Amino acid sequence: MVAETTGIIGAGVMGEAILSGLLRAGRPAASLLVGERRPDRAAELTERYGVRVVSNGEAATADTVMLVVKPQDMSAVLDGITPVLRSGQLVVSLAAGITVAFIEAKVPAGVGVVRVMPNTPALVDAGMAAMSPGSAVTADQLAEAESLLASVGKVVEVPEYQQDAVTAISGSGPAYVFYVVESMIEAGVHLGLPRTVATELTIQTLVGSAAMLRETGTHPTVLREQVTSPAGTTAAALRELDDHKVRAAFIAAMEAARDRSRALGQ
Repeated sequence: MVAETTGIIGAGVMGEAILSGLLRAGRPAASLLVGERRPDRAAELTERYGVRVVSNGEAATADTVMLVVKPQDMSAVLDGITPVLRSGQLVVSLAAGITVAFIEAKVPAGVGVVRVMPNTPALVDAGMAAMSPGSAVTADQLAEAESLLASVGKVVEVPEYQQDAVTAISGSGPAYVFYVVESMIEAGVHLGLPRTVATELTIQTLVGSAAMLRETGTHPTVLREQVTSPAGTTAAALRELDDHKVRAAFIAAMEAARDRSRALGQ
């Protein structure tokens, strides 16, 4: 099933990424409604994508309604659109920490709810989204949610209790990667390389390493060992990382992200 219309409420970075991805995937602009209150932003989106930019209430009349809003704004947004929602619609929430039960308690009976954790590589059609359906979601609605999300990357289905862990791994994950890249570039400059060279070396190393992981299917431990000669340069570097408990720090950081996701949901 392909929904006749899709409403996107929240036209920030992620909302625009999904909008542009849907258009690239072949969704007609006439089938998309974008909820945006700011006139300047509305004009920008209309000019750039040729879509109808409307009120949240009008966007909520679509067959599928995607809520791409901040967690702290979700309650107010739902209060504003609930009067126009109807049984048989699908609501897809991309707000971190907001539970299916929270949304189901506000929307009319018979509205299907899917909770999603996306990430920012959706901006370049390389996103990773995890979705969890509520009790009222039909098989067709779940397929529609997956189709929408697949327009900007990969999609997996997980039980909702795993969503806080997903948030910690892939939702916040790009920031960890960018943090490591920043650190490697700064190290390169410290070691005497021009910043442009250090940047190119680091980014291509990241891209190539990710490609090896995906294309070979080899466990990362094996790939790491292939680079690490006994008593060599890589071994010396990894010993420093272990001495500084970098692995433990990553685990602690992701536990903190998980805990914050839980708190947002409350």
